[in-house]
Amino acid sequence: MKLVECVPNFSNGRDRSVVDSIVQSIASVRHVRILNVEMDSSHNRSVISFAAPPEEALEAAFAGIKTAAGLIDMTKHTGEHPRFGASDVIPFVPLPGTTLEECIELAKRLGKRVGEELGIPVYLYGEAAAIPSRRNLEDIRSKTFQFEQLRESISQPKWKPDFGPSDVGTPGASIIGARDFLIAYNVNLNTSDLAVGKKIAKALRAKDGGLSFVKALAFYLEDKKCVQISMNLTSYRKSPIYRAFELVSLEASRYGLVPTESEIVGLVPMDALEETSKFYLRLNGFSSDQILENKLSQNEEASEEGFMERLASPSPTPGGGSASAHVGAIAAALDSMVASLTQGKKKYLEYQEEMARITDRSRQILSTLARYSDEDEAAFTEMSDVWKMPKGTEAEIKAREVAMEKALNRNIASPWNIARASLETLELAERLTLHGNKNAITDAACASLFGLSAVKGALFNVLINLKSLKDQARAEQEKIKVRLFIEQAQAIHDRTMKIINGEIW
Repeated sequence: MKLVECVPNFSNGRDRSVVDSIVQSIASVRHVRILNVEMDSSHNRSVISFAAPPEEALEAAFAGIKTAAGLIDMTKHTGEHPRFGASDVIPFVPLPGTTLEECIELAKRLGKRVGEELGIPVYLYGEAAAIPSRRNLEDIRSKTFQFEQLRESISQPKWKPDFGPSDVGTPGASIIGARDFLIAYNVNLNTSDLAVGKKIAKALRAKDGGLSFVKALAFYLEDKKCVQISMNLTSYRKSPIYRAFELVSLEASRYGLVPTESEIVGLVPMDALEETSKFYLRLNGFSSDQILENKLSQNEEASEEGFMERLASPSPTPGGGSASAHVGAIAAALDSMVASLTQGKKKYLEYQEEMARITDRSRQILSTLARYSDEDEAAFTEMSDVWKMPKGTEAEIKAREVAMEKALNRNIASPWNIARASLETLELAERLTLHGNKNAITDAACASLFGLSAVKGALFNVLINLKSLKDQARAEQEKIKVRLFIEQAQAIHDRTMKIINGEIW
């Protein structure tokens, strides 16, 4: 599955409720996984990292920008870090399976939408920059040119935004772009002399003759009463963390100073820390395969063995619902395979657009069902927790009943989601038996068989949970829906089998 990381920086690091609202708006988009949230009161800035498929990443970023625009007033904002707006910088970063070019396109589409729908000026930067002079972030906004200066200058041709109006409201402006993975790394020094800190930062910066892939600024942190050297390592393999730290230490020693602590803001790749460990521990011949978590991850990614082992264990999770999701995912994968084998074949030229749509949709279903498997497992875990709740007093009994009804509803909704997604694999399989590559028709048959099994398996889990509902009138209505849904799935499967039997017997 293609994934994109997005790391939006918001101009609030002091009000937890504001940041939580922004996080919730981002997380409300399907398939989004929040990876990390960092708040810094001195900078008055938050960094939220999340991953999602490209389209969902764009929707989530827009949702975060929209929420921040309504909650953050830049005319009242103060902080150590340079800033243009409530949603200050929003970079898209390619993860394995996604290209930088795709992230550039996302940045441009997001910028256009933010400018048109929210009326916020947008500047494109990094690999997405439309104007070469805006490629580097520090050439757009800096310590000496921030929100206040932009308000006065935006009407000038030099500061015409790439998207949106040429005037600045209370949300300010946003800088949207695409880049490779970046490490935000800070080192604090045992001094309050900002002038010295600026000299050290200058010695680090690539543009001033320092490390080739390091951007650096110096700040005074009021809460810690010290100077911080704040760095962006734009290529951590060519300018690794340990080298940046050592150069800070070397330059600081000229003034009789030493680092007191350092920090990484946001996420960091394992190999960046591995290289740092090798340097300081003087490890010889060390391999990433010696890292336990890497080995476990490799084993899980290589096959379904990890899931199957858990499924075979005495634990009640994962259970039939999650297994049904996996079976449905197999059906979706087969649909994708048959459609892909049909594309590009002269014999099936009239169905090329349909096959392209089936390929895209089946891969979306595959991703969705993988998530539904996890959700079903989580729903059962919630139910297990409710069973353990105390019931000694009347209040405890009431609380347990409320929690039980909520958990039951989730354990009914979750397998329904699996069944609906799996039904679509049956519909796609039927289309493939009609218009797909005849050499792969039995694969379409398997997709239909697996899809039907997934639908029935998921709905069995709905039925078992309906028995525990307090509202049995609703339970009876749900049973009718289940029966009709299974009949619908069976009818699609029967039509598909009739076509296939006509081809192979």
